[in-house]
Amino acid sequence: MSSLRLPPLPTVRDLVKLYRLRARKQLSQNFLMDERLTDKIVKAAGKINGHHVCEVGPGPGSITRSIIKKMPKRLIVVEKDPRFVPSLELLQEASKPHVNMHIEIGDILMYNLEKGLEGAPISEWTHSLPPIHLIGNLPFSISTILIIRWLERISQKTSAWTYGRTSMTLTFQKEVGERMVGQPGTVQRCRLSVMCQLWCDVHYKFTIPGTAFVPKPDVDVAVVTLYPLKTPLIDLPFKMVEKVIRTIFSTRQKYSRNSAENLFPKSLREELTKRFFVMAEVESTKRPYQLTNEELVRLCYAYKSICDENLDILEYNYRGPKHLAEDNFEKENVLLLQS
Repeated sequence: MSSLRLPPLPTVRDLVKLYRLRARKQLSQNFLMDERLTDKIVKAAGKINGHHVCEVGPGPGSITRSIIKKMPKRLIVVEKDPRFVPSLELLQEASKPHVNMHIEIGDILMYNLEKGLEGAPISEWTHSLPPIHLIGNLPFSISTILIIRWLERISQKTSAWTYGRTSMTLTFQKEVGERMVGQPGTVQRCRLSVMCQLWCDVHYKFTIPGTAFVPKPDVDVAVVTLYPLKTPLIDLPFKMVEKVIRTIFSTRQKYSRNSAENLFPKSLREELTKRFFVMAEVESTKRPYQLTNEELVRLCYAYKSICDENLDILEYNYRGPKHLAEDNFEKENVLLLQS
């Protein structure tokens, strides 16, 4: 069987009424009731029959039902709000013995995915995708934080990516989804575009109108699937890359050199900023949103080369205590300019 027919169950809408499950604004909760749409989200994740699936924020279990119907070998649902336990336990009981379902009450930002997926097969990074999927209707309040955190785990090949190139099919605000696939020269191009594309192949699957959710959010919702790249576009520490990209994109419409200069202390700023762009062979008068992934990668490597000459530069934070940051670098000024 490739599809499981669940026994007669109350609808999600009925369960929401039965258990008085009002969406909590402080948790950015929005319930998706349309089974056709939840089936479409699960379909976007690809083949999950016989695979291991972790669902993020199942709520009353709308997407959970669609996942169960595709008969994964194992399903882990991670839900922060314990009010949803009764409705999830109903699905857990109904899916026996076809699906091994586990309910975890906790914050996905703190959840140990490596431990939760223990027992799943491990695939070589450069081989085919592992039979593991992360699926979820993410709360808007944590979606960007979570994806940046997961990108760091991908770069380290830890957490869910200990097992290989685990894919993610997730919901975001439409504007965020468009930014994730934003190309150079477009209005959507931003820091998030670059960070996602350096480590993942990003696919904007489709848009769900806000009217499909209860309560209705002020925006439409994007469904995005990310596949970790066999060979990332960059091989540098994540935090270093994130620092460079974040600093360059801190001013979107001005010349890239205007924002990039904040990577360096004032006493060395002019000289090192010029050197930074020359080493990377990138025009400093380009706007950040015009820079390609390849140009930004070269800038990251140029920054690393400069930091290798003086490790203190890596620690420099132009938003930090200025008197301390500048005093530390005054001592290195002459040495760096002579190198």
